[in-house]
Amino acid sequence: MSQRVLPPSAAIAWHSLPVPDVLSRIESAEAGLAGDEAARRLKDVGPNVIQRAKGDGPLKLLFRQINDPLIYVLLASAALAMAMGEAIDGSVVLAVVVLNTAIGFVQELRAGKAIEALVDMVPQTATVVRGGQRSVIPAADVVPGDVVVLDAGDKVPADARLLSVKNLHVDESALTGESVPSDKHVAAVPEDAGVGDRKNLAFGGTLVTSGAATAVVVATGAATELGRISSMLHEATEIETPLTRSMAKVGRVLTIAIVAVALLIVGVALLRGYPPVDAMLAGISLAVAAIPEGLPAIITISLAIGVQRMARRRAVIRKLPAVETLGSTGVICSDKTGTLTRNEMTVRALWTPAAGAQGEAALEQAGAALEVTGVGYAPEGELRRDGAPVGEVPEAVRALLRAGLLCNDARMTREADACGIEGDPTEGALVVAAQKLGVDVEGTRREHPRVDVVPFSSERQLMATLHEAPGGDRVIFMKGAPEAVLGRAALGEAGRAQVMAQVERMAAQGMRVLAVASRPAGRDAASLDEAHLPEGFELLGLEGMIDPPRPEAIDAIKACHAAGITVKMITGDHLATARAIGGQLGLVPDGARAMNGTELSRLSEGELRAAATSTHVFARVAPEHKLRLVKALQAEGRVVAMTGDGVNDAPALKQADIGVAMGITGTAVSKESADVVLTDDNFASIRAAVEEGRRVYDNLVKALAFVLPTNLGEALILLVAVMSFPIVGGAPLMPITAVQILWVNLVATVALSLPLAFEAMEKDVMSRPPRDPSEPILSRFVLVRTAIVAVLMTAGAIGLFFYEYFMEVRGGVVSEIAYREAQTAAVTTVVLFQIFYVLNCRSLRDSMLKIGLFSNPWVYVGIGALLALQLCFVYVPFMHTLFGSAPLSLDAWVKSTLVAMTILPVMSAERWWRTRRARRSAQRERRSDASDVGGVAGAMVNRGA
Repeated sequence: MSQRVLPPSAAIAWHSLPVPDVLSRIESAEAGLAGDEAARRLKDVGPNVIQRAKGDGPLKLLFRQINDPLIYVLLASAALAMAMGEAIDGSVVLAVVVLNTAIGFVQELRAGKAIEALVDMVPQTATVVRGGQRSVIPAADVVPGDVVVLDAGDKVPADARLLSVKNLHVDESALTGESVPSDKHVAAVPEDAGVGDRKNLAFGGTLVTSGAATAVVVATGAATELGRISSMLHEATEIETPLTRSMAKVGRVLTIAIVAVALLIVGVALLRGYPPVDAMLAGISLAVAAIPEGLPAIITISLAIGVQRMARRRAVIRKLPAVETLGSTGVICSDKTGTLTRNEMTVRALWTPAAGAQGEAALEQAGAALEVTGVGYAPEGELRRDGAPVGEVPEAVRALLRAGLLCNDARMTREADACGIEGDPTEGALVVAAQKLGVDVEGTRREHPRVDVVPFSSERQLMATLHEAPGGDRVIFMKGAPEAVLGRAALGEAGRAQVMAQVERMAAQGMRVLAVASRPAGRDAASLDEAHLPEGFELLGLEGMIDPPRPEAIDAIKACHAAGITVKMITGDHLATARAIGGQLGLVPDGARAMNGTELSRLSEGELRAAATSTHVFARVAPEHKLRLVKALQAEGRVVAMTGDGVNDAPALKQADIGVAMGITGTAVSKESADVVLTDDNFASIRAAVEEGRRVYDNLVKALAFVLPTNLGEALILLVAVMSFPIVGGAPLMPITAVQILWVNLVATVALSLPLAFEAMEKDVMSRPPRDPSEPILSRFVLVRTAIVAVLMTAGAIGLFFYEYFMEVRGGVVSEIAYREAQTAAVTTVVLFQIFYVLNCRSLRDSMLKIGLFSNPWVYVGIGALLALQLCFVYVPFMHTLFGSAPLSLDAWVKSTLVAMTILPVMSAERWWRTRRARRSAQRERRSDASDVGGVAGAMVNRGA
């Protein structure tokens, strides 16, 4: 064999070929490869490993954190402070830069772990047949054409086509999202079958839960499904968050504006006769005044507070910017199993033939269609017919429940107050249903001890057990797919058609349906095999089960819809089940359709974007479908959150604006790819996280609306001073010095803005639409308020400075101490302005009285801390040395307070005007709508006339 073996996924649909053709194409045999041939193939195709991508080095990661306009502004601020001899202030600014850089550096360093977690899914060893002999070899040495042996508990070493199976079940949930282990067979399946429907393949990294098999390896390393997902993880790009984009734009605008105005003020100062050194100091002072040094720290701490709040609501944030991005989310793409549903199969419907009739006569009469209440594994519920409780459980129903219980390998478990299941979830649902409706589970099993069993197989699609009955007789119980069981039941064609109509009725509701039957076996029956399963069984009835929606998920989806957020369900489950669950969750309105992965594969990019927007339920999807759907929604300008727990979800989780992984059922790969991990795997926690994200954004806007007027006001104070103040004694007269500005920016601003991060949630936070990601964070409202407050602060500080300084001059006191006292009064006025203004920033919509004076006590803690610091600034001698301040009289404090309080009536007037304008706008819209309706009505009347 000199021909090189091609990676099969590139050329051959192995699942569509019969076993002999597979062995022929792969050039192998059931006895396996010869040792030398295996070595040659290993050299040709390479080891069976998923390659780790080489990530960016530490220096590149570090530069990425620093390469930001706002960081450059901060570094310039630090350099300017150092140049002025204020090493302490410069060090504080540098500390802010270092903190933000370190956080970003650590986050990016951790991002590459998703690929490493994927690599860890590949097993270390594998059992292969080579030259007819079994041997255990490193999994990395497995090659295409190797025959591998699989037993319960094994991880599949590579993608392999099954040659022989014995009751093989494989947990593929990490790849397909299906919660029930996949039963495998060797028959060929259609070429266009999705990953979840390729029942004759075992995929690398999945787990054998029961049974045994032999299989020929058809793909290794990068050619496997895991390898394809690894490639998609590399291709998925992490999207810049709306907050990051907005702040980058703010940084660029601030940089340009600060440099331009600083150069302007230097030029004006020189024209007015300032000495060159003083002109440069004026420019430096203005730059220091305009730079919001505390802003990055405020953002970081606000996001960190949001992280703590979300953790209390069961959402663990892995990346800080994700906190705010959640609040901008417009679409949530959610997995079904365990997130929107309980991941606990539950019997919801029973059907038995009419009581007292046998054979087809039982089906000609009205059968009993019954509902079982209660969800999950807790044995709590009742039997209902047409919504009304059934007093005593009919004997026909008891017979159905007993048979389902006995032909069963699952058992109930109880730990503390939690009920669980050991074994197959479908069988567990039958056990719970029996106990729920009064059947003594353990007593029934003791009274009917099992003698033998024909285990379930994918070929037979049924399971049968032989039991000894209390009188010594023996009976066979059978359960399985309705088609398989009905084929052995004593029914004619008409009878089978009527039963299948009931099956289709249940299946249309998304239920998985099992048929249950029994047959006497005689006292001498000692064993059971397929030969004992001829026709002649009596049909006992049908049991329909479903993984029920979480009630809290239904409420959370309603809340998301009210908040303008679209919820889409993307699942690996079957289309009928997905559509039924979607209807119960409120995701599929009347007339809407669901789509499967096969349909998605046929769509062009334009058609996919339209389908991704209009369709809300997608079933039988592969990893590439999820990734394409996320990209299509992003191309439509939507901020997308994606939830998932499996390896198949990882590329989409990484691509989404917000990746949300499940903390309980989630794989390591999904968690490392995500921005958020839910500790309870509950969709309701996503809704809570979105709520907190909106709260964080609101509070960040409040902090911006508070911080920016201070910086603009300080810059205006200096600008007015340079352009109009006199030069006294050869030196310019300055109301505030650069070092005093640093004091206000780094101490006063931070002390008051941080408490805003603790503000209570606005009442309408989940009744307004998501924020447009392209909307600037500096909205018109923020800019207008910034201008109003800055001008008022400038007028107050300059006015009081002039008053204090020139009062001293008129009194004949022209000294350095008089100058310092006037400057200290100006600084104190600015600080007190901030104290009164922060009270107005607690809500951007309502007054402080309406939101509650003490709903956020941290504001008063911040005010108290700032007043204590300002008293030190005014009265502590070493502060006089550091900042050029001077003690103030009580009279000066009163004047500063009165001037600062002017902000209160101005802000009240501004809020009243804004509210009145919004009300008038709403009234105009209502009148316009009414006019449109009236016009339509009039047209209809005219047409009628």
